[in-house]
Formats: sequence, structure tokens, C-alpha cells
Amino acid sequence: MSKKENNTTKRRLRSSYITSIISISLVLFMLGLLGLLILNANRLSDYVKENIGFSVILKENIKEVDVILLQKSLDATEYVKSTNYITKDEAAEELQKDLGEDFIEFLGFNPLLASIEVHLYAEYANQDSILLIEKDLKQYEQIKEVFYQKSLVSLVNENIRKISLIILTFSGLLMLVAITLINSTIRLSVYSKRFIINTMQLVGATRGFIRRPFLYRSAGNGIFAAFLAMGFLAGILYVAQQEFHDIISFQDIEIIGILFLGVLLFGIVINWISTFLAVSKYLRMKVDKLYY
Repeated sequence: MSKKENNTTKRRLRSSYITSIISISLVLFMLGLLGLLILNANRLSDYVKENIGFSVILKENIKEVDVILLQKSLDATEYVKSTNYITKDEAAEELQKDLGEDFIEFLGFNPLLASIEVHLYAEYANQDSILLIEKDLKQYEQIKEVFYQKSLVSLVNENIRKISLIILTFSGLLMLVAITLINSTIRLSVYSKRFIINTMQLVGATRGFIRRPFLYRSAGNGIFAAFLAMGFLAGILYVAQQEFHDIISFQDIEIIGILFLGVLLFGIVINWISTFLAVSKYLRMKVDKLYY
């Protein structure tokens, strides 16, 4: 083989190696994104539920001291996550913004009542729990009415269940696609070395001896591709926490650690298994079939 042909072959092998690494890292990146979604699914669900609030409408001419005592009493309950007191004037300002006109000037008085916006913990943000909480709140003398959108609560909980099922189904399909893509990439890589495998067999090398360098290289490729994927994921996490800091944060060391470890192990294991099967195939193959 001439020097020019030798350089061409090396370039092709290098190109094949780089393409293989990039392909595997992109697949691992997609799996990492899916893992991130699954690991944060519960937190995301809680975040949505805890943003469903209801209004505790207070009676007319209630004293400020009574409001403070009521708010503290609500904050002390096991089901309330946070409360926000809204005065009559604040309620009027908010409604004026929504309507785009000054209704107080038209009516001559402010018909709105003061209220306390209540947000529940996620485990209590369901129809049955809210009905019990509503009954409990109506026992307070300062409270005139408890208002919330019953249909919205049911709709949110129903949609969360549907989305969870869709995510699980999509996860299974993506996992299958990822395994297929990585396996195909590795098979193509091993295919280009099928004659080397055959030559090693002809000179008396054992199957274990032939497999060993391929498996070591495969594990190394898996590690390198996994670190590339983790680099991409770290970038996505950095951007995501700027927008969704209540859901995703670099402070969640446990979740990020599980995610990155999962990507690394998956990258090594699937590469190793695919390489083992691909090399074994060509070790069993007859010489005349290597040309097809």
C-alpha cells in the first residue's frame, strides 16, 4: 500500500471514529434529556399543583388584627404552603387593569372585599382534599366565602396523569430507538475491521484475545461519548435553571449525580454489549461471507 493510500485509509478511520463518537454522544444526550424530565417529573407536577390557588373572601369591615391572626392560623395548617393578603384597594387595582377602565368612578364605591390567596401543598391540591379544606375554612367567623375553580383543579390533575403516561410511553420508545442507533453505529464500525478480525483468527489468535481490544476501545468510546453528552446536558441545565429555577437547579446534586451516572453507565454498557455481539458475529462468519 502506497503512502497516499495509507493516509487516505487513516483519514477514513479517523472520520469513522469521530462520527461514531458524535452519534453515540447525541443519542446519550437525548436520553439524558429524557432522564432529566423523568427525574424532575414529580417536582414539575408538584410545581403545577402548588400554583393552583383559591381565594378566601373576607367579611366586610374586618379588622386588620383579625386578618393577621387568620393569615397566621392558615399558615400554621398542614395543608397551606403560602398565603397572600389582598386588600380591597389592591383587588380594585388588579380588576381595573384587567377591565382597562375605572369601575369605581362609574359605581361611586369599591364593591370588592379583601381576600387571602391560598396555595396548598401538592398532596392536598386535589378535588377531594379541597372540599374538606373548604368545609374546614368556612368554620372561621372572618371568612365569608371560599372561591376556587373546581373544573380547573380536576382538569390539572387529569392532565398530569395523562402526561405522565405519555412520558413513560415515549421513554420506552426512545430507549428502544437509542439502543438500535448505538448498536447500528457500532456494527458499522466493527464491519470496517472485519478483515482484521479474520486475519487475527488465521494467525491463531483466540476469540477472547481478538475481542479484548475492541471491548476496551468500545468502553473508552462510551466514556468519551458520555462525557460529551454530559457537557451538553450541563449547558442545557444552566439555561433551564435561569428560566425554571423553582424546578431545576444545580443545587440538586443528587438528581444531577444520578442523571450523569446513568448516562455514563448506559454509554459504557450499551457500547460494550453491542461491540461484543458485533465482534462475535464476525468471529463466527465464514471467509467468503466477509465480502458481502
